[in-house]
Amino acid sequence: MRRCIELAQLGAGSVSPNPMVGAVIVHNDRIIGQGFHRQYGKAHAEVNAVASVFATHADAEQLLKESAMYVGLEPCAHHGKTPPCADLIIRHEIPKVIIGSPDPFEQVNGRGVRKLQEAGIEVEENVLREECDFLNRRFFTRISKHRPYIILKWAQTADQFFAPADHSRRWVSSAPARMLTHRWRSEEDAVLVGKNTALIDDPRLNVRDWHGRNPKRIVADRNLELPPHLHLFDQTQETIVFNSLKTETIGSVKYLWLEDFDRYLPQMISYQLYLMDVQSVIIEGGVKMLDLFIRAGLWDEARIFNSPQYWGEGIKAPLLKKAPTEESFVGPDKLQVFFNRE
Repeated sequence: MRRCIELAQLGAGSVSPNPMVGAVIVHNDRIIGQGFHRQYGKAHAEVNAVASVFATHADAEQLLKESAMYVGLEPCAHHGKTPPCADLIIRHEIPKVIIGSPDPFEQVNGRGVRKLQEAGIEVEENVLREECDFLNRRFFTRISKHRPYIILKWAQTADQFFAPADHSRRWVSSAPARMLTHRWRSEEDAVLVGKNTALIDDPRLNVRDWHGRNPKRIVADRNLELPPHLHLFDQTQETIVFNSLKTETIGSVKYLWLEDFDRYLPQMISYQLYLMDVQSVIIEGGVKMLDLFIRAGLWDEARIFNSPQYWGEGIKAPLLKKAPTEESFVGPDKLQVFFNRE
């Protein structure tokens, strides 16, 4: 099952809004096939694992009838973009299936297990359940809460300053931390900033320091005051501009009207992104936008780089009234990771 998790992680950034899933087929305590869900709309992990057995064993059909399949998530039992994986397992008469997490998606949610059991297949559930649930926390959040998995990210100085008070540009984090940030962007569906961050920093919000696909760029600009020369409007990647004036699409830039910017902005942004199948979003600033989501309790994870620099003055960073779950060093910066379990 740990191998299933390792395989599943290879699909990060490519399978959303589907879950990340790995599958391993074992015959007499030896792995004879494995696979993972590589791309949204394409073959699922179970399909790829079975195909790998046929690709490497002349007696694949007989081996499958004597094997066990390990899979990180309950096999699907419905026709979506691909046929049901439970039917595939039944067709090849695989006698035992070991599952990590149940699938809460309405069209699965126990149906996969029941279909397998009704076909006489032995099913073992909840193996490494906690680890498998954590792997697909984005998918589970979208299904259960009807919103994306929300990650807060910022860098702060050793004396907790976020940015210069005069709104000048000044790097807080190190080059290794910035590279890691670009990797994170490649793994999530979208990255969100506020109007002031877009105007002052003119960020590209892409993954130029990492190999991977660019996320959707999102900015909140109530009165559409951002100038068109900013990188956000360079048409190189999909960009969403939440505003209070219009709904319109110009090339890869989508302007989406929101009803209320004053009271429920985090909630409205979250729900609109859910409707657009955005499964995860990183909020990278500024302080006002981060504070809005913190005060609303609308966040799941926070990743904070703590630089060794001391500034003595500036704009104070947001404050999380929690202890970090994890701490590590990325170059000279200490990375703290927080989870909102409430």
